[in-house]
Amino acid sequence: MSERGDEVVALIRNPDHADEVKQAGAEPALVDIEHASEDEVATAIGGSDAVVFAAGAGPGSGSARKETMDYGGAVKLIAAAKQAGVGRYVIVSSMGANPNATGDETFTVYLRAKGRADDAVRASGLDATVVRPGGLTNDAGTGRVRLGEKLPRGQVTRDDVAAVLVAVLDSPSTIGRTADLIGGDTPIAEAVAAL
Repeated sequence: MSERGDEVVALIRNPDHADEVKQAGAEPALVDIEHASEDEVATAIGGSDAVVFAAGAGPGSGSARKETMDYGGAVKLIAAAKQAGVGRYVIVSSMGANPNATGDETFTVYLRAKGRADDAVRASGLDATVVRPGGLTNDAGTGRVRLGEKLPRGQVTRDDVAAVLVAVLDSPSTIGRTADLIGGDTPIAEAVAAL
């Protein structure tokens, strides 16, 4: 996005990532959304046109962190966005996210936390879009995806997820939509326009 002239602020919790964020063209803001106050988060995003919640507890984390980060972090960003006057919110969720998923296995807790976060974003009154990627890979992006409701399980590159997020932010017609995302044959701009 910074290549287009957009000013991007990336909230990071690890100061060791600052140089990498700068190299990508964004301005790092050291704000651990999991532990920061709502006011601190609102200050960091102040003046923004949109926010993208792409944070998560990460692999290897336990059930408690899935709840505090994948759900709690998303909800804190909703409140901070409202406080800062940011009306557009895009959340990176997960295929299979379900607020009613039953069970105590870590992955089930993750899907439940993501589903609850999706519901909170949709109910927030913000101009929200929920993007639910399949399994993430580190392969180079192809620029081609499948995007739609209730797609079969699949994988998608992180590069293509990022490109879809940019396209979604540029497309007001995606507001109020929830879409699964996997690799595919449709150019990203066409896939987003078809939503």
